[in-house]
Amino acid sequence: MYAIVEIAGQQFKVAKDQKVFVHRLEGKEGSKVTFDKVLLLDDGKVTIGAPVIENAEVSAKILGHLKGDKVIVFKKKRRKGYKVKNGHRQFLTEIQIDGISTKKAPAKKAEAKKETAAKKEAPAKKEAPAKKEAAAKKPAAKKAAPKAAAKKPAAKKPAAKKATEAKKETPKK
Repeated sequence: MYAIVEIAGQQFKVAKDQKVFVHRLEGKEGSKVTFDKVLLLDDGKVTIGAPVIENAEVSAKILGHLKGDKVIVFKKKRRKGYKVKNGHRQFLTEIQIDGISTKKAPAKKAEAKKETAAKKEAPAKKEAPAKKEAAAKKPAAKKAAPKAAAKKPAAKKPAAKKATEAKKETPKK
């Protein structure tokens, strides 16, 4: 049995008793955490969430907080004398998966059946006025605006004279 879970913005495929390093989580060492963003669950039958599976959760225990390996970021542009050396260590939390569980949803179907049966038993006279009220509440359909008559293309204006042409036209003294 395994599940795909979203933990701290990342997706992990987890199984019972598996140890996983995730981004730093709030909580003390030894405390229990639960993750309810289960995206996929396989217990002999694959269940895919849309986007998550309701009533499914993964419980885990925090084993410890630590820092990951140092990552060195070196940037260089050749022939320019540009060199930058940078690095960081990611804060991590080690967790151990205690179990994957699905809670049984309350009997919503039975409640829905009772409601539909109650509606059927109600007299038809009460339903008819309700339909009339619903129809009366609907706003009238909007009429389409009348289309404007076909527009004629605008008459072309003569092009403005260039400054050089204007100078030539002025008489010289």
